[in-house]
Amino acid sequence: MTPVTKGFDASGHLRLAVQKKGRLADDTFDLLKRCGLTLSQSKNRLYARVQELPIDILLVRDDDIPALVASGASDLGIVGGNVFEEERAGGRLQDRVPMVQKLGFSRCRLCIALPKEKNYSGPRDLDGMRIATSYPALTDKWLADNGVEGAESVVMNGAHEIAPRLGVADAVCDIVSTGGTLDANGLAVAETILNSEALLIGGKLSEEKAKIAEALKLRIEGVQRSRDAKYVMMNAPRSAIEKISAVLPSADNPTILELAGRPDMVAVHTVCREEVVWEVLEELKRLGASAILVLDIDKMLA
Repeated sequence: MTPVTKGFDASGHLRLAVQKKGRLADDTFDLLKRCGLTLSQSKNRLYARVQELPIDILLVRDDDIPALVASGASDLGIVGGNVFEEERAGGRLQDRVPMVQKLGFSRCRLCIALPKEKNYSGPRDLDGMRIATSYPALTDKWLADNGVEGAESVVMNGAHEIAPRLGVADAVCDIVSTGGTLDANGLAVAETILNSEALLIGGKLSEEKAKIAEALKLRIEGVQRSRDAKYVMMNAPRSAIEKISAVLPSADNPTILELAGRPDMVAVHTVCREEVVWEVLEELKRLGASAILVLDIDKMLA
């Protein structure tokens, strides 16, 4: 990021709140870069300015983002689904954040975990337990929805994994990415109560800011479409086009081109909107395709 010299006072600029550091922040800045946006950062590192669009970036704690959007202090936010759903389950957002769009990155799970030595056969095994968590609203809601009786959330802002060993709680409910931290502390996942990913959230916008938000969303959607999409080219027997089209995952209608001097063969070009795995290539080869190329797509608009 290059430094920005002017203050955060541009009228009419859309405000976008993002996490200032951490995994979600890294993934968010990568998304903005892939959207073709260049950021100029303030000297105090509290905000940044987008050069290509009238957007100012607020660099804040992730758990502050839903409240900033709900209050109107920020127009949009990129936040983990776990944080957003906790605020929503706690009734703190009401209907002030009408826009919620999944972004497909920073995926994780909110899980209830128990010491490995405890047998677990279902939610009722949690009856009467104390569960250490920083997501009490989501935890309590899941417990109530699943008929668990007498269990209570013990709110902790960190070090949930050692709570059972300290005698503070009988179980934990925390974010899990790989499960390595739980395993190292003698815990095992019993239930997944939420699958989380990054969300683009937004409040009620003026007509001017809504146009800026649509321009940003259009770029984000282009990046999302190209993330797993592949451009596939091959030479193939004319008689096998129908079978080849059926094999390609989520493919658009292919473009068929004549091959000079080969009336029985054609060139097939198409976009596949899902990952093209080796098994697909092997099946294409079996159907007579040759010179198969699978290329990444940098940008794509519908």
